[in-house]
Amino acid sequence: MLKMDSHIHSEYSPDSHSKIDDILKCAQRANIDVIAISDHNTVDGTSEVMKKTKNTDILAIPSIEISSSDGHILGFGCEENVPRGLSPEETIDRIHDLGGLAIVPHPYCFYRHGLLHKTDYKNLKIDAIETKNARFIVGYCNRKAKKLSEKENLPTLGASDAHYWEFVGDCYSLIDAEKDIDSIMKAILKRRVEAHGKGTSNILLSKYLFEKNVLKKFD
Repeated sequence: MLKMDSHIHSEYSPDSHSKIDDILKCAQRANIDVIAISDHNTVDGTSEVMKKTKNTDILAIPSIEISSSDGHILGFGCEENVPRGLSPEETIDRIHDLGGLAIVPHPYCFYRHGLLHKTDYKNLKIDAIETKNARFIVGYCNRKAKKLSEKENLPTLGASDAHYWEFVGDCYSLIDAEKDIDSIMKAILKRRVEAHGKGTSNILLSKYLFEKNVLKKFD
Protein backbone atom coordinates (compact mmCIF):
# COMPACT_ATOMS: atom_id res chain seq x y z
CA MET A 1 0.00 0.00 0.00
CA LEU A 2 1.21 3.47 -0.88
CA LYS A 3 0.62 6.57 1.22
CA MET A 4 -0.34 9.61 -0.85
CA ASP A 5 -1.14 13.28 -0.21
CA SER A 6 -2.81 14.42 -3.42
CA HIS A 7 -3.69 18.02 -2.58
CA ILE A 8 -0.82 20.26 -1.44
CA HIS A 9 -0.25 23.93 -2.20
CA SER A 10 3.12 25.54 -2.81
CA GLU A 11 4.37 29.11 -3.21
CA TYR A 12 2.98 29.02 -6.75
CA SER A 13 -0.51 29.36 -5.23
CA PRO A 14 -1.37 32.95 -4.24
CA ASP A 15 -2.48 31.81 -0.76
CA SER A 16 0.59 29.73 0.11
CA HIS A 17 4.26 30.43 0.79
CA SER A 18 5.45 26.82 1.02
CA LYS A 19 8.62 26.06 -0.89
CA ILE A 20 8.85 22.75 -2.72
CA ASP A 21 11.96 21.70 -0.79
CA ASP A 22 10.17 22.19 2.55
CA ILE A 23 7.13 20.24 1.31
CA LEU A 24 9.38 17.36 0.32
CA LYS A 25 11.15 17.33 3.68
CA CYS A 26 7.82 17.19 5.52
CA ALA A 27 6.53 14.46 3.19
CA GLN A 28 9.59 12.36 3.97
CA ARG A 29 9.07 12.80 7.72
CA ALA A 30 5.43 11.76 7.33
CA ASN A 31 6.43 8.67 5.31
CA ILE A 32 4.51 9.87 2.27
CA ASP A 33 5.27 7.82 -0.85
CA VAL A 34 3.35 9.90 -3.39
CA ILE A 35 2.55 13.62 -3.50
CA ALA A 36 0.73 15.95 -5.85
CA ILE A 37 1.27 19.70 -5.84
CA SER A 38 -2.21 20.93 -6.72
CA ASP A 39 -1.76 24.69 -6.99
CA HIS A 40 -4.51 27.12 -7.91
CA ASN A 41 -4.78 27.43 -11.69
CA THR A 42 -1.15 26.69 -12.48
CA VAL A 43 1.08 23.66 -13.01
CA ASP A 44 4.29 25.58 -12.25
CA GLY A 45 4.59 23.95 -8.81
CA THR A 46 3.89 20.52 -10.22
CA SER A 47 6.60 21.00 -12.87
CA GLU A 48 9.15 21.91 -10.21
CA VAL A 49 8.32 19.05 -7.86
CA MET A 50 8.46 16.48 -10.66
CA LYS A 51 11.99 17.61 -11.53
CA LYS A 52 13.11 17.56 -7.90
CA THR A 53 11.73 14.10 -7.15
CA LYS A 54 13.47 12.33 -10.02
CA ASN A 55 15.71 9.57 -8.63
CA THR A 56 14.21 9.95 -5.14
CA ASP A 57 11.94 7.73 -3.04
CA ILE A 58 8.99 10.12 -3.48
CA LEU A 59 6.82 9.90 -6.58
CA ALA A 60 5.27 13.17 -7.72
CA ILE A 61 2.08 13.11 -9.78
CA PRO A 62 1.17 16.21 -11.82
CA SER A 63 -1.93 18.05 -10.66
CA ILE A 64 -3.72 21.40 -10.63
CA GLU A 65 -6.67 22.88 -8.71
CA ILE A 66 -8.86 24.62 -11.26
CA SER A 67 -11.37 27.36 -10.45
CA SER A 68 -14.38 26.45 -12.58
CA SER A 69 -17.34 28.81 -12.75
CA ASP A 70 -19.09 26.88 -9.95
CA GLY A 71 -16.25 25.63 -7.78
CA HIS A 72 -12.86 23.95 -7.54
CA ILE A 73 -11.87 20.77 -9.40
CA LEU A 74 -8.54 18.93 -9.25
CA GLY A 75 -7.04 17.96 -12.56
CA PHE A 76 -5.13 15.00 -11.14
CA GLY A 77 -2.55 13.82 -13.65
CA CYS A 78 -2.63 17.04 -15.72
CA GLU A 79 0.70 18.51 -16.76
CA GLU A 80 -0.87 21.46 -18.59
CA ASN A 81 -2.93 24.39 -17.37
CA VAL A 82 -6.69 24.32 -17.76
CA PRO A 83 -8.31 27.76 -18.10
CA ARG A 84 -10.17 29.02 -15.06
CA GLY A 85 -13.78 30.20 -15.27
CA LEU A 86 -15.08 27.45 -17.55
CA SER A 87 -18.23 25.57 -16.62
CA PRO A 88 -17.70 22.48 -14.47
CA GLU A 89 -18.70 20.27 -17.40
CA GLU A 90 -16.18 21.91 -19.75
CA THR A 91 -13.47 21.91 -17.08
CA ILE A 92 -13.93 18.17 -16.55
CA ASP A 93 -13.86 17.55 -20.31
CA ARG A 94 -10.56 19.47 -20.54
CA ILE A 95 -9.11 17.40 -17.68
CA HIS A 96 -10.12 14.15 -19.37
CA ASP A 97 -8.72 15.37 -22.71
CA LEU A 98 -5.36 15.82 -20.96
CA GLY A 99 -5.52 12.28 -19.60
CA GLY A 100 -6.26 13.36 -16.04
CA LEU A 101 -8.83 12.47 -13.40
CA ALA A 102 -11.43 15.01 -12.30
CA ILE A 103 -11.43 14.95 -8.50
CA VAL A 104 -13.64 17.21 -6.41
CA PRO A 105 -11.86 18.65 -3.35
CA HIS A 106 -13.81 19.77 -0.25
CA PRO A 107 -17.03 19.14 -2.22
CA TYR A 108 -19.58 20.73 0.11
CA CYS A 109 -17.65 23.63 1.65
CA PHE A 110 -19.48 26.77 0.53
CA TYR A 111 -16.79 29.17 1.79
CA ARG A 112 -13.99 27.33 -0.04
CA HIS A 113 -15.64 27.02 -3.45
CA GLY A 114 -16.92 23.48 -2.94
CA LEU A 115 -18.28 22.38 -6.31
CA LEU A 116 -21.14 20.23 -5.02
CA HIS A 117 -22.44 23.04 -2.83
CA LYS A 118 -23.80 24.60 -6.03
CA THR A 119 -23.86 21.86 -8.65
CA ASP A 120 -25.73 18.56 -8.83
CA TYR A 121 -23.33 15.63 -8.86
CA LYS A 122 -25.46 13.74 -11.39
CA ASN A 123 -24.69 16.36 -14.06
CA LEU A 124 -20.95 15.81 -13.76
CA LYS A 125 -18.53 13.11 -14.95
CA ILE A 126 -16.29 13.25 -11.89
CA ASP A 127 -13.87 10.43 -11.13
CA ALA A 128 -13.43 10.74 -7.36
CA ILE A 129 -14.03 13.03 -4.38
CA GLU A 130 -12.20 13.98 -1.22
CA THR A 131 -13.93 12.57 1.83
CA LYS A 132 -11.15 13.50 4.26
CA ASN A 133 -9.84 17.02 3.79
CA ALA A 134 -7.63 17.97 6.72
CA ARG A 135 -8.78 21.58 6.84
CA PHE A 136 -12.18 20.58 8.24
CA ILE A 137 -11.64 19.99 11.93
CA VAL A 138 -15.40 19.69 12.60
CA GLY A 139 -15.91 17.26 9.76
CA TYR A 140 -19.47 17.99 8.58
CA CYS A 141 -18.40 18.54 4.95
CA ASN A 142 -16.24 15.42 5.04
CA ARG A 143 -19.10 13.32 6.38
CA LYS A 144 -21.44 14.61 3.68
CA ALA A 145 -18.87 13.78 1.00
CA LYS A 146 -18.43 10.30 2.47
CA LYS A 147 -22.19 9.73 2.37
CA LEU A 148 -22.29 10.68 -1.32
CA SER A 149 -19.35 8.39 -2.11
CA GLU A 150 -21.17 5.44 -0.53
CA LYS A 151 -24.42 6.23 -2.34
CA GLU A 152 -22.82 6.71 -5.76
CA ASN A 153 -19.93 4.23 -5.42
CA LEU A 154 -17.32 6.94 -5.93
CA PRO A 155 -13.61 6.52 -5.13
CA THR A 156 -12.62 8.42 -1.99
CA LEU A 157 -9.43 10.31 -1.27
CA GLY A 158 -7.85 11.88 1.78
CA ALA A 159 -5.62 14.95 1.43
CA SER A 160 -4.06 17.60 3.64
CA ASP A 161 -4.95 20.55 1.37
CA ALA A 162 -1.91 22.02 3.12
CA HIS A 163 -1.17 25.67 2.41
CA TYR A 164 1.63 25.56 4.98
CA TRP A 165 4.19 22.81 4.54
CA GLU A 166 4.19 21.77 8.22
CA PHE A 167 0.73 20.22 7.77
CA VAL A 168 1.52 17.99 4.79
CA GLY A 169 0.23 14.47 5.43
CA ASP A 170 -2.40 15.36 8.05
CA CYS A 171 -4.88 13.56 5.79
CA TYR A 172 -3.81 11.09 3.13
CA SER A 173 -4.87 8.16 0.97
CA LEU A 174 -3.72 4.55 1.12
CA ILE A 175 -3.60 3.11 -2.39
CA ASP A 176 -3.18 -0.47 -3.50
CA ALA A 177 -0.98 0.22 -6.52
CA GLU A 178 2.50 0.05 -7.94
CA LYS A 179 4.63 3.15 -7.48
CA ASP A 180 4.02 4.70 -10.88
CA ILE A 181 1.56 7.24 -12.19
CA ASP A 182 -0.49 4.96 -14.44
CA SER A 183 -0.90 2.31 -11.75
CA ILE A 184 -2.06 4.90 -9.21
CA MET A 185 -4.53 6.51 -11.61
CA LYS A 186 -6.01 3.10 -12.45
CA ALA A 187 -6.17 2.11 -8.78
CA ILE A 188 -8.19 5.24 -7.98
CA LEU A 189 -10.68 4.50 -10.75
CA LYS A 190 -11.00 0.90 -9.50
CA ARG A 191 -11.62 2.18 -5.94
CA ARG A 192 -8.50 0.54 -4.54
CA VAL A 193 -8.01 3.58 -2.36
CA GLU A 194 -8.99 4.61 1.18
CA ALA A 195 -9.10 8.02 2.87
CA HIS A 196 -7.29 8.37 6.21
CA GLY A 197 -5.91 10.96 8.57
CA LYS A 198 -6.85 13.73 10.96
CA GLY A 199 -8.03 17.31 10.73
CA THR A 200 -5.39 20.01 10.92
CA SER A 201 -5.71 21.52 14.40
CA ASN A 202 -7.04 25.08 14.29
CA ILE A 203 -5.06 25.77 17.46
CA LEU A 204 -1.80 24.62 15.89
CA LEU A 205 -2.61 26.46 12.67
CA SER A 206 -3.33 29.71 14.54
CA LYS A 207 -0.12 29.31 16.56
CA TYR A 208 1.82 28.74 13.37
CA LEU A 209 0.33 31.81 11.67
CA PHE A 210 1.02 33.97 14.72
CA GLU A 211 4.63 32.84 14.89
CA LYS A 212 5.03 33.58 11.17
CA ASN A 213 3.66 37.13 11.71
CA VAL A 214 0.55 36.40 9.66
CA LEU A 215 -1.83 37.07 12.57
CA LYS A 216 0.17 39.62 14.55
CA LYS A 217 -1.49 42.52 12.79
CA PHE A 218 -4.70 41.54 14.62
CA ASP A 219 -3.02 41.44 18.05
